[in-house]
Amino acid sequence: MKTTWKPSIWILAFGLWSGVLFAQEGPIIKVLSFNILHGATTEGTFDLDRIAQVIIDAAPDLVALQEVDFRTRRAKDYDLATELGWRAKMVPLFGRAMPYSGGEYGEGVLSKHTLLSSQNVALPHSPGNEPRAALYISTILPSGDTVAFVATHLEHQETSGDRVDQAKAINAHFLPSSLPIILAGDLNDVPGSEAITLFESMWKASYHLKGPEATFPSDGPEVKIDYVMVYPAHRWEILDTEVICDAIASDHCAYLVTLRLLNP
Repeated sequence: MKTTWKPSIWILAFGLWSGVLFAQEGPIIKVLSFNILHGATTEGTFDLDRIAQVIIDAAPDLVALQEVDFRTRRAKDYDLATELGWRAKMVPLFGRAMPYSGGEYGEGVLSKHTLLSSQNVALPHSPGNEPRAALYISTILPSGDTVAFVATHLEHQETSGDRVDQAKAINAHFLPSSLPIILAGDLNDVPGSEAITLFESMWKASYHLKGPEATFPSDGPEVKIDYVMVYPAHRWEILDTEVICDAIASDHCAYLVTLRLLNP
């Protein structure tokens, strides 16, 4: 007996097929990593509006800030994370790495969405080297998805082994993660180095491994030291990357990555 396919069956089949494709799509998240030079500009002035404008123009959902002062004499007693959050209309959070100049110095996070939880994790460092930290938050997106975000700033001295120890500590503390998670920050090392290779072995890179875009210095970028990475790889799609260089706002370019969170 010959079977006749009716249009309704084709419509149903197409609906099921397209539904599978649609189920893979999820919310878009824009992430910015920005070393803000403790609120100073490269001209030696103090101009939070200039720094904030870089953030506002990028329109991110999440920002990882490095070299953030909290009520230091150097930063004129300002809480930089809160000031920049107010200007950019984002939720601010500061994480202390060490006391400094009558106040504190460390990392910052700005979020367009409410914070569900936070944790500031001290990272290992050698005696005499700057203490470092990784600031963690979780947030819920308008789509209802919950994601985690880690902002950090690793040791800057080229000959120090601290970066490798700090990379190992971050991987051990935050992975595996029950939530889709983003890592962003100034990692002070280049692709191919031991520290960055440790991250790339666990996290999905947002950049081309063989031709990464340079992010430092801002007046003529020569090396990549600012990063965004994601975990697990199958939950994330990298849609776009952009290096934003304002040679006055900071000595670092800001690094903007547009991500899509994929449904499992």
